[in-house]
Amino acid sequence: MHVLITGGNRGIGRELAARYRAAGHGVTATARDDSCDVALDVTDPAQHRAMAEQLAGRPVDLLICNAGVYLDKGLTLDTYTAQIWADSFAANVTGVFLTVQALLPNLRAASGKIAIISSQMASHTRAPGGSYAYRASKAAALNLGRNLATDLAPEGIAVGIYHPGWVRTDMGGQGGDIDVAEAATGLIDRFAALSPQTTGCFETWDGRAHAY
Repeated sequence: MHVLITGGNRGIGRELAARYRAAGHGVTATARDDSCDVALDVTDPAQHRAMAEQLAGRPVDLLICNAGVYLDKGLTLDTYTAQIWADSFAANVTGVFLTVQALLPNLRAASGKIAIISSQMASHTRAPGGSYAYRASKAAALNLGRNLATDLAPEGIAVGIYHPGWVRTDMGGQGGDIDVAEAATGLIDRFAALSPQTTGCFETWDGRAHAY
């Protein structure tokens, strides 16, 4: 199996890459710098084109759209800027779409799967306030995944959207409920279970259906 993971240089992405490699799978990990197999800033269309050329003819069995940003952590309502909104959506939404778009030939060649890492903060049933740009962009990523699931179903490409848990990472902070090892174990099980029958699911790392 060939697994491609965006944001594979740290946190959950790095742990997932290590787990799949240890299990004997081929892994292509991306990062904005040269620390991974492919340099990819998910907001840059030119880098997506370069990645597509580099991987031309190589099927992708599982695409994990993990790269993302949380730029407004701790901000108050009156400290937001338009740039924070633009950058959040560029990475967390447009970046997911561009990645899927660039790798569609590879996914079609394998009848592959797409896993989008969103967040419970995407759910409209949870509205404790704050983190407006992050919440809104992750909600948009959830919506994107659901609609991709519909459009790609006739081609046998399943799409799942996942809350990885509140994980102790640079993004999640050290107050998280679980560590990256526990998150990765659960997510790998979820990705394995993803199928045309469950496409469009929004699930937690430990297998619970999440409210939209």
